Amino acid sequence: MTLSRLTALREALAPFNVDGFVVPRADEHLGEYVPPGAERLAWLTGFTGSAGLAIALEREAAVFTDGRYVLQLAAQTDGVAFQRLHITEQPPYEWAAARAKRLGYDSWLMSEDSVARYTAAGLEMVPLRTNPIDTVWIDRPAPPITPALPQSLALAGRASADKIADLATALRDDKQDACVLTDPASIAWLLNIRGNDISFVPVSLAFAIVRADAQVELFIDPAKLSNSTRDWLGDAVDCRTPAALAGALDALAPGRVRVDQAGAPAAIAQRLRAAGATVVAGSDPCLLPKAAKNEVEQNGARAAHRRDAVAMCRFLHWLKTTTGQTEMSAAAKLLAFRAEIPGFKGESFPAISGAGEHGAVIHYRVTPETDRPINPDEVYLIDSGGQFEDGTTDITRTIWTGPNEPSAELRARFTRVLKGNIALATTIFPKGVAGPHLDGLARRALWEVGLDYDHGTGHGVGSYLSVHEGPVSISRAAKLVPIEVGMILSNEPGFYAPGEYGIRLETLLLVQAADLPGALKPFLRFEVLAFAPFDRRLIDPALLTSAELTWLDDYHAKVFSIAKEGCDPEVQAWLARSCAPLEAVH
Repeated sequence: MTLSRLTALREALAPFNVDGFVVPRADEHLGEYVPPGAERLAWLTGFTGSAGLAIALEREAAVFTDGRYVLQLAAQTDGVAFQRLHITEQPPYEWAAARAKRLGYDSWLMSEDSVARYTAAGLEMVPLRTNPIDTVWIDRPAPPITPALPQSLALAGRASADKIADLATALRDDKQDACVLTDPASIAWLLNIRGNDISFVPVSLAFAIVRADAQVELFIDPAKLSNSTRDWLGDAVDCRTPAALAGALDALAPGRVRVDQAGAPAAIAQRLRAAGATVVAGSDPCLLPKAAKNEVEQNGARAAHRRDAVAMCRFLHWLKTTTGQTEMSAAAKLLAFRAEIPGFKGESFPAISGAGEHGAVIHYRVTPETDRPINPDEVYLIDSGGQFEDGTTDITRTIWTGPNEPSAELRARFTRVLKGNIALATTIFPKGVAGPHLDGLARRALWEVGLDYDHGTGHGVGSYLSVHEGPVSISRAAKLVPIEVGMILSNEPGFYAPGEYGIRLETLLLVQAADLPGALKPFLRFEVLAFAPFDRRLIDPALLTSAELTWLDDYHAKVFSIAKEGCDPEVQAWLARSCAPLEAVH
């Protein structure tokens, strides 16, 4: 199948006079999750991870992904048809430049920044008038059409008109006439609407133009808009069809138009320049205000996590007291527990339910073909989250299945990951610090014994939006964007032994002002949002300091206080044991 599809793509490329074609895992909005009709990379290669890219040349082809998916890439793709490469160790533009001169690409599926990496490597990049995959993908699914729904002020915390006014003021201050929004999450936040066009992220796929006079044009399929949603959007929002976007971009000439060159498809800026507009490179102006949650959104996140804690604790008790389960049945049971929670709208990402060696696949996604039993005396990792009308959750726990005791080596590695989680959760830092400055705190205990993990330590989380939200992340590779009050970030150090097991411990953190008497400048701290017990059988107390032990006991006391009321007596009794103070052994 893979070889026949690769052959069909090569035949479709013949009229374009290029040496090959770039196939990113993207749609026109360049988001993490895409509708079925945009899964071109999966159609061509079989790889279903959320980050990847393929390049098909006349005689060679390669598929690339990052450290989270290298094992999945090897399992899902044909090693005869495609070279399988790590995207940072072997950048695709360098691979292509050594083998080709002219590459075709779809300008709606790559940003200008990403295209520039190829041209900087010496390649001539040719935007094709049609995507050749779309001409050979015979049964390609149709675009999604689901209703766009209002998000009430009681959940949003701020009126859309006020957000638009602030954005328009920022445009005027920067002497810009308009900006183009291509991220549906930004549009959802700005207009206080939500949708269901793609899995896991409650948005409607759309584009928008915001002008410096606070007028907004929304380009969305009219079938998604009920009369009540149109009334909610108000007169300041002109709802137009997606087909009208091209003409609207032309009409912005000769003005100065802000476009996110990293997050918007290259086609936007190319169209604007062709019409005579001046393209001003700038990040999506909604990113920072969206990331810094207001008081209502912060309270919503707290409430959602408290309800989610009940589901997690019920699940962990169920897992400890049942046998004969598989990765899929366990993930389904956790989803069932979450579905009983008021306000639950769905998962925030596909649950990573990995037993034994599958836990070492950082973004493992169980399928009927890979599903395996959760066996006695092994490590089981469950990374999951929920979308609630008042917040988005994400939490990871690593469990020893027993009944025998884990090895001393395993307990030591787990405890060092836990030390990293505690180190980040308890840090106090000056305002102006960015994610890369904090990343090493979570790794120090692992580094001390020559261990590490091949992923970032934390990502931003939305407010009933994307579970992976910019512009801040805790990663060595992240941009130096200062952390601000109200941001929600994940805290998820890990360790992975390929072919054996994976360890990851994740909670979400809410950034707050730190009250430090005598401080000469503002400092920030973290408030822990996610609550579920850490598996005490995997903890080696001798490796914890007294301060870490105190923090852990306090955290577990909060878990018990928060979750007990939603649990039946049997679960409460288990929870009390799981959250009891951990005695130090020195």
